[in-house]
Amino acid sequence: MLKTALPYLCLPVALGFATGVSSETEIAVGVYDFPPLAAVRENTRVEGLLGELLTELETADREITFRIVHTSPKRRHLDFEAGLYDVIFFESLNWGWESRPVAATRPVLTDEDVYVALDKPGRDQSFFDNVADRAIVAISGYHYGFAGLSTDNADLQERFQIEFSHSHERNLNLIKADRPSLAEVAIINRSYIQMHLEQHPEDRARFLVSEMADQTYQLRIMARKGGPITAATLERLLLPLIEDGRYQRMVERHGLQVPSELAGR
Repeated sequence: MLKTALPYLCLPVALGFATGVSSETEIAVGVYDFPPLAAVRENTRVEGLLGELLTELETADREITFRIVHTSPKRRHLDFEAGLYDVIFFESLNWGWESRPVAATRPVLTDEDVYVALDKPGRDQSFFDNVADRAIVAISGYHYGFAGLSTDNADLQERFQIEFSHSHERNLNLIKADRPSLAEVAIINRSYIQMHLEQHPEDRARFLVSEMADQTYQLRIMARKGGPITAATLERLLLPLIEDGRYQRMVERHGLQVPSELAGR
C-alpha cells in the first residue's frame, strides 16, 4: 500500500457488484481543512469524519489506492481544473461545481452554517436580523448564504465589513476578544460550534449562537467525468457501510447528520 500517500475507499469485489475500477488504480482525492468533516495535518494525516471513513474503508481492499492531494477552499476549483485530483468529498453542488465536468453522488451528509456572537446583556436572537450590517469574520474560500455564495474576497470586502482567515478557532477567538469594530459575528458550521462547545464548555455562556441558519447544505462526493472512478462506483463502495449502520454512527460522532433517505436504510 502507499508509503507517502493515504490509501482510500476500498471494498472487496466479493460484495457482489462490479466496481468499475481495475486493480491497482490510483485515485487522486482533493482534501482541504473543513472541520469536523476533515482536518488536514502537516504530516499528511487527515482527521475528522473523513479520516475515520478512510481508516474504515482502507482495510477492506488493498487493490485500489487513493492518493491525498492537499488543496484549500480558495484553490480547490483551480486545482481540479489543473487536473491535480479527480475526486473530492463532502461538497455542495452549489459551491462552484455547476459548470465543471463533475458527476455527483446523491447527498451523503447534511449540515448548516450559523452565526456566532459574544453573548452580552440585552443581546438576543434579534442581533442576527441584519447580519450583513455587522462586522463579520469568515473563512476565505467558503461559500456563505448571506453573500450569495460568492467567494470573491475583493467583492465581499467591498460589499460587507468582513475579515477573512483560515481558521474557525481564530474567528471564535476574535469574537471572544470583544472588538466589535473588527468582529461582531463569526459564521461557523453548526457541527463545528457543537464540537467546540463540547471541548470547551466554559464557552457555552460566552457565545450567542443563532437559531437561524445562514445556509443549509447537502454534501455529496464529486468525481471527474471521464476520470478513473465514477460517482456511481463511489456510491456502491459506500453502500455496505450505510447498510450496516457504520457510516451513520461515524457521521453522528462528529455532530453531523445523514440525509433522511440514507438514515432510513
